[in-house]
Amino acid sequence: MASFTVVVGDPESGSSYQLEAEEQDANRFMGKSIGEEVDGGSVGLDGYTLEITGGSDEAGRPLNGEVGGPNLTQVLMKGRQTGYHPKRDGERRRITVRGREISDAVAQVNASIAERGSTDVDDLLGEGGDDDE
Repeated sequence: MASFTVVVGDPESGSSYQLEAEEQDANRFMGKSIGEEVDGGSVGLDGYTLEITGGSDEAGRPLNGEVGGPNLTQVLMKGRQTGYHPKRDGERRRITVRGREISDAVAQVNASIAERGSTDVDDLLGEGGDDDE
């Protein structure tokens, strides 16, 4: 069964949350691509909608939105983009990246909150609010 970490970014507060998706919850992400939306209930954010923004596999290779499918591909990259940051102008390099589709090989999925629910994120996840120092 698939299982991976889902890192959810909150654009309003600038916070990010690391959540685990296992078995049935992880299957809701399978076959989805970068830019598609997923129900937040799969990671404990009921009433929220998440947009997939990226991810990486177990070796740290990034998902690239310009490469179709879930497989590894070597791409000649130029200019700054996901997985490649050139050191000088005009530099090009062949980089191994994974396609934009989520599969069993993905270890981490990055997502952003697209639509908010009625309850605050911290309340749903049981974080924050208590300053017991």
